[in-house]
Amino acid sequence: MNRTLSLILAVIIVVLGVSSAFQVNETESAIKFQLGRIVSSDYEPGLHFKLPFINNVRKFDNRILTLDTPSELMLTSEQKYVNVDSFVKWRITDVAKFYISTQGNEIRALSRLEQIIKDRIRAQIASRTLVEVVSQERVNIMRDIQVAANDATSEEFGIEVIDVRIKSIELPED
Repeated sequence: MNRTLSLILAVIIVVLGVSSAFQVNETESAIKFQLGRIVSSDYEPGLHFKLPFINNVRKFDNRILTLDTPSELMLTSEQKYVNVDSFVKWRITDVAKFYISTQGNEIRALSRLEQIIKDRIRAQIASRTLVEVVSQERVNIMRDIQVAANDATSEEFGIEVIDVRIKSIELPED
């Protein structure tokens, strides 16, 4: 009986020890919660500890991610349609702000980021003529979109827009 009790106690200690440790990789950011409230979000890569059953940890990727937006028809300043296809390079810079603004839902973050980027692209295309859109001015358009999108996302979502690229600008088939 004493041997069985010792074995059960050893198993409980091992389970508590394993559930109280967590590891943060170099490519991750982590948030520690205490009963649903954010306690800390500034973890360096390595092994960290938490209180089992009271604290839980959520990890997010802090590498550069890609959002490939579907092509969309947009109007130039001359009221001519162009089909614009683009993609965005972004990453999470403030994991606590990201979690608070999106409830940690990456799909929600991508949806909001996609809408912000489309609005910025649409505004830049609408302020230029067709010749300006398809010429060397395109580099300036992409830079302006990136700066405007970064201003809109960094404070509100904890996201840094690193690059916005327009893959193609084509006239519609008709």
